[in-house]
Amino acid sequence: MSSVALAVTDSATMLRRNLRHMRRYPTVPLLITGLPVVFLLLFVYVFGATLGAGLGHPAAGRAAYASYVAPGILMLTVASAAQGTALSVAMDMAEGIMARFRTMAISRASVLTGHVLGSMIQALLCCAVVTGAALLIGFRAAAGPAGWLAAAGLLALASLALTWLSVAMVLAAKSVEAASNLPMFLMLLPFLDSGFVPVATMPAALRVFAEYQPFTPVTETLRALLTGTPAGRSPALALAWCAGLTLLGYLWARRLYRTRPSQQR
Repeated sequence: MSSVALAVTDSATMLRRNLRHMRRYPTVPLLITGLPVVFLLLFVYVFGATLGAGLGHPAAGRAAYASYVAPGILMLTVASAAQGTALSVAMDMAEGIMARFRTMAISRASVLTGHVLGSMIQALLCCAVVTGAALLIGFRAAAGPAGWLAAAGLLALASLALTWLSVAMVLAAKSVEAASNLPMFLMLLPFLDSGFVPVATMPAALRVFAEYQPFTPVTETLRALLTGTPAGRSPALALAWCAGLTLLGYLWARRLYRTRPSQQR
């Protein structure tokens, strides 16, 4: 069997392992889904009327804000799934499973690939649930089948990028405790982009950060695909950010996994 075929077979095995963990321990998927749904309900029903009035939409109000905030909540869901994968990798490190896998006759790339692919599937399933909740409380999408498919593809790319980056940060951590907490800042970035309020309403310094951080073009592209708002140059920036972060995270994680066989503490 060629090395490529071996890597694919072993990656499929590791993916099945992670999917079985999801089914056996449903607490993590429930938390990944539940947190964004809670934020969705909080922002729409508590802040929605006030924030919606500032959108400049002809039908300003809670319903308009539900449609505005839904893409931001979906990006928060993707970030939550990446954080869940970071916890899973940290647990494998703490229990010595990572070190054990390194002694087995399996493709080294498959161990991390299984985690990443499992996280992508989990993220998309959670996004489907969150989208259903958003539709129930007033989110109205103008997208056709092609738009929904493109939105799902963009969410998958964002999940791939954030998960590889999270895995790399876990492997770079000096302790298991730091490994589980280091990627947590990724969950804060969706609050500092255009997902919850327009960037133009932010203070000058924060506005500059929000305009140039990776979540903003992805959120704007997702909003354009789902609601029909102008996308501008956001799609090109979103694809560039996703590709760049995926490559960075993958190369960083691969190097760390090869050079640091065990990070148990």
